[in-house]
Amino acid sequence: MSPRRASGKTLRHFGEDHLIADLLHGFSFGENVIVGPGDDCAVIGRRSDRTWTLLKTDCVIERVHFFPDAEPRKIGWKALARAISDIAAMGGQPRHALITLAVSPDREVRWLKAIYAGIKKCADRFGVSIVGGETARSPGPLFLSIALSGVVEKARCTLRSGGRAGDAVFVTGRLGGSIRGKHFTFIPRVDEARWLTKNFRIHAMMDLSDGLGADLPRLARASNCGYQIEREKLPRNPRCTVENALADGEDYELLFTTAAQDAEPLASRWRKQFSQLPLTRIGVLTKLSTSSSRASNSLRGFDHFA
Repeated sequence: MSPRRASGKTLRHFGEDHLIADLLHGFSFGENVIVGPGDDCAVIGRRSDRTWTLLKTDCVIERVHFFPDAEPRKIGWKALARAISDIAAMGGQPRHALITLAVSPDREVRWLKAIYAGIKKCADRFGVSIVGGETARSPGPLFLSIALSGVVEKARCTLRSGGRAGDAVFVTGRLGGSIRGKHFTFIPRVDEARWLTKNFRIHAMMDLSDGLGADLPRLARASNCGYQIEREKLPRNPRCTVENALADGEDYELLFTTAAQDAEPLASRWRKQFSQLPLTRIGVLTKLSTSSSRASNSLRGFDHFA
């Protein structure tokens, strides 16, 4: 009997979040693991340390994250920038990366060198050192994985789980339509996240990779809260609908919450500091209730196995 038939449920029935939780159930962690699976990054250190280490891995796969005719330098930029975006979402700064490459031996060397030129451009921009990796043969599509470390001060480390009922919910930038090119050219919000965590008490934060419709419920669940959003206020890219803003994914903007009394001062100072980047208050975290659970189930974003 095949594993698929023996297990009963397929990955499509599980969904991405449920699958990860199920696969890692029962794993133990060392005493220096402060945050394990379930946030944008793992957090490693001792509670008494002033700074902690952040660990993140991410990958891009041909025909999933890009098509074969994509500009190779943009593929490289995207591969590293995705992981940097997660470091930013924890309030941290990226440091060292390992690259795993699986590719067909029939690929042209100059194409691969162009991908690595894109990785180098991103690494230089954000101060990342490429310190090693692995190469392997792929019988089909290219697979490019980045393992990235970062650092964050204990006082500025921001998790998904810190949100509180009554918090204002903000997003940076504009949402939707990333397939038109933004998913290749986005700028990880490292500077913005560092500014936020320096100047305000940010309760919860994450980056928007799977779409607001998937990621906001994740943040709310981690914080044991519900949420309400004002759909008409969602900041959208040109020619995008509200549904695009919720479900398209790969926006790589920051989603964060802060106390309601800090919302106006934060927005005012943001406009002076980052005048070219919109910041929008889109809703509020609420006490967890049956109605908020229904609202959570009504939103949809990207799921690799759906």
